[in-house]
Amino acid sequence: MFDLLRKYLVSLLIIIGLLVALIIYSLNLPEAREANWVERAVGSVLQPVLGPAKWLGSLPDRIWHDYLNLVQVRRENIKLREDIKTLNQSLAAAGEQLQEHERLKRLLEMRKTVHEPTVAAAVIGEDVAPWFRTLTIDQGSSSGIIDGMPVLAAGGVVGQTIKVTPNSSRVLLLTDHASGIAGIIQRSRARGVVKGKGEAVCSLEFTMREEDVTVGDLVVTSGVGGVFAKGLPIGTVTMVKKGQYGIFQSVTIKPAVSTAHLEEVLVVLRAPRE
Repeated sequence: MFDLLRKYLVSLLIIIGLLVALIIYSLNLPEAREANWVERAVGSVLQPVLGPAKWLGSLPDRIWHDYLNLVQVRRENIKLREDIKTLNQSLAAAGEQLQEHERLKRLLEMRKTVHEPTVAAAVIGEDVAPWFRTLTIDQGSSSGIIDGMPVLAAGGVVGQTIKVTPNSSRVLLLTDHASGIAGIIQRSRARGVVKGKGEAVCSLEFTMREEDVTVGDLVVTSGVGGVFAKGLPIGTVTMVKKGQYGIFQSVTIKPAVSTAHLEEVLVVLRAPRE
């Protein structure tokens, strides 16, 4: 291999020298003058070399330009992701505000039907143990609340206040076994006592067998007992059983208010009768 190079070294150097001279010569030709046949021949010979050489010479610039473009695109992508994240947070907050507005609007409509002073309260705790069912609200005796006051939601009756402190109160839900509210079938005026059965179910007890009660009937407060005003929604009859024996019928009620999803309530500042 080395012997071959030594043999043709002079010839290679001459060829390389000619090519370099031709390249320099072609680069210094006046642009406005028409090329002669020698110049055209030289141009034809150098064209295959000058094209790739020009492409290789511009390659670093193109690579750097593409790199800068990629950096800019990456920055734009990062900013877009941040913008999307901020937008999603704003949409979630707006959705919460819209739902809260709708809940408060319904609560205000319920408030208009109550002809006594009320206090709005937020639900801050829940206790649904098998033996009792209560909620905790963020208003207490400092707002005029005492034990035994009615608690309402947009859909109707929730329960009564118990264990009132200056800044909070517990609410005994109408589904609790200890709860009892005088009720009446709105359609037929059949009376009874709505007792809690737990698990979001109540029953209308002490309703005579001959009374007209059917599935779908609305049960409202009767006003008896002086705790709840008359005509507040309690729930809807879902089952009626009239046995062959006994003087009462068995009536199951689905409460009008789903206490599992309560966030705001109204406490009616009505002192219970002694």
